[in-house]
Amino acid sequence: MESEKTQDKWAQWLLHKRHGGDNEMQKTQLTFLGQVRDKVLQNAKIVEGNTVLDVGTGDGLIAFGALDRVGKQDRVIFSDISQDLLNHCRSLAEDLGLIDRCQFLKASADNLAGCNDATVDVVTTRSVLIYMEAKQSAFKEFHRVLKPGGRLSIFEPINRFGYDPANSFPGFNVAPIIGIVEKISTVYSRLQPATDPMLDFDERDLFNIAEKAGFGEIHLELHADMAPIPAGKLETMLRMSGNPRIPSLEEAMKQALTDEEIEMFTNHLRPQVETGQGTRKSAIAYLWALKR
Repeated sequence: MESEKTQDKWAQWLLHKRHGGDNEMQKTQLTFLGQVRDKVLQNAKIVEGNTVLDVGTGDGLIAFGALDRVGKQDRVIFSDISQDLLNHCRSLAEDLGLIDRCQFLKASADNLAGCNDATVDVVTTRSVLIYMEAKQSAFKEFHRVLKPGGRLSIFEPINRFGYDPANSFPGFNVAPIIGIVEKISTVYSRLQPATDPMLDFDERDLFNIAEKAGFGEIHLELHADMAPIPAGKLETMLRMSGNPRIPSLEEAMKQALTDEEIEMFTNHLRPQVETGQGTRKSAIAYLWALKR
């Protein structure tokens, strides 16, 4: 297995940076992701004998779950643009004695050229379309590779729901240091403006894109919440990165702030983070569809 420093940005983020090196945060994230996995697989209605294509497989969360459902003689295709993540999944499959039931495909969601027309029963994805400019092309590819009667089941965060371009820390009281916060926000908005693929869609767009791709039966479930942010460690928050394409908060501060501003920022935010004074707004969508 490659070291973190030699892995591509996708593997670095998924395996290390998304939880900031905090074991407790990693456990919390995995608990939530386990719920996502179960819901995606439930909506996929996988039965024994199905061939499943997991697009943007990442660390194999959905794909390994699908192996439990397809039957011992059937296969799951792990697909991702990251060879490092495919290697990671292959290593896990070998350790678990499942390698004979796994296939690995290096491909982008909008160009599944290694998968022939009408050859899979189920396509699953988790947090893939948020990185895709060509979302319509991705849905057309999902439709193309599915057999008639095949099912698509996806999960996507709706990042537009809680987006505030002027404030990277919605839910925390940062009014006294708003000038400092704006400098940090500029780093992130420069890398991911409102036109970025992570922000350029909502749940209605997902539904419409699926319909336009040719799916004959479509269902969508939206969960939107506003809830307290649990108390945590500021150091974990500083080391975490929201996605593979942006720096951690610690890295952004070093780019945008003086040492004095960094001290002012951390001193202001620390008591709020460590006593759970923040509030988070978030939305997620599950979509499942049938190819007739």
